[in-house]
Amino acid sequence: MTDVTETATPALPAVDVAETAQAAEGETPAVNELEHEGDVAADYIEELLDICDLDGDLDIDARNGRAYVSVTATDEGNLRGLSAPDAVAALQELTRLAVQNKTGEFSRLILDVGGSRQAREKELSALVDAAISRITGGSASAALPSMSSYERKLVHDLVSERGFVSNSSGEGKDRHTVITAGK
Repeated sequence: MTDVTETATPALPAVDVAETAQAAEGETPAVNELEHEGDVAADYIEELLDICDLDGDLDIDARNGRAYVSVTATDEGNLRGLSAPDAVAALQELTRLAVQNKTGEFSRLILDVGGSRQAREKELSALVDAAISRITGGSASAALPSMSSYERKLVHDLVSERGFVSNSSGEGKDRHTVITAGK
């Protein structure tokens, strides 16, 4: 078991909001920076799994300007408690903060635990298909439920692949996607 006092994370540095927004909208980080970000995130997740006495395999990838870290269970159901959508979102934010603390850079890392992201992508695909069916059935538009910016990005990509148009609407937690047939 890892000695927790050795691995305690120091206080997080102050974050400049303008720099954070600039990093989020700025240039795509180099692959080696993303791989480093993934390594830092994997170290953090590995320590967490060790503290929780959970077994998991980690896979690190860099694509689309983001580091991706996937955690899969070495035995069935081992990560069930961590793979709930709210738990994954919270763990992803903690991991992003740990990466930012270590690298000094804003992190857009995506974390998947136990295939939860892939399962959500299938759900979103079904939502998009149902919305498109409403549009082809005569509706002018179809609004989807509120979702995170990452999920909205996935929806925009799915809608575009199917030849339709989507826009985000609303503010804060009410931000959602509206799909139309386009022009």
